[in-house]
Amino acid sequence: MTTKFLQTITLLGASVTAGLMAGLFAAFAYAVMPGLGRTDNLTFISAMQRINVAILNGWFMICFLGALALTVTTLLLHLGSARSALPWIIAALVLYIAMLVITAAINVPLNDQLAAAGEHITDPGAVREQFESRWVTWNIVRAVVSTAAFAALAYALVVHGQATATDTEASALAAGHAAPAPQQYPAEQAARPSWMYPADQVGNGGNRGLPAVTDGR
Repeated sequence: MTTKFLQTITLLGASVTAGLMAGLFAAFAYAVMPGLGRTDNLTFISAMQRINVAILNGWFMICFLGALALTVTTLLLHLGSARSALPWIIAALVLYIAMLVITAAINVPLNDQLAAAGEHITDPGAVREQFESRWVTWNIVRAVVSTAAFAALAYALVVHGQATATDTEASALAAGHAAPAPQQYPAEQAARPSWMYPADQVGNGGNRGLPAVTDGR
């Protein structure tokens, strides 16, 4: 496989997985949490506890860690000659790492705190108050940050595609210039019938050496 192909595949994979993560956090921001916000305290706590357990599955981890691994890989592949998309890949990596930091420093500890409350909670209102507002706020932040990372990767994919097309066109033009040009012959060397020559040229080489025509007088 060529480097160009690997660059394209890893960049595409990074874009898809980062987009899936951005979509997940955005869905929590505009659908899941507003919906749970309309439930009573015990229902809210119970639902979030179960969501936090269910979400730790293979598909989630493939996207969550796969986006990071693929972004790092495509960045390394773009360190060579093809650097047009590199600034956008770097920006995406920084943004995605920022999302990971937010998740690890804020959202995960809040999830652990909610899990530690257990099922038999004496004051569910207090538990919810300590969790909901802060978790929702920082989930919106990480949704915005991860969406920006996805946008940067998507634009990097566009730039990479344009650069690849330009390189392909340049290679085709170079191959065309390297090919021998067809032989050209001057128009005056083409054979012409004698009647096309003026009378003063006939017999003087204009009619390919034929004798001059006289009127006999």
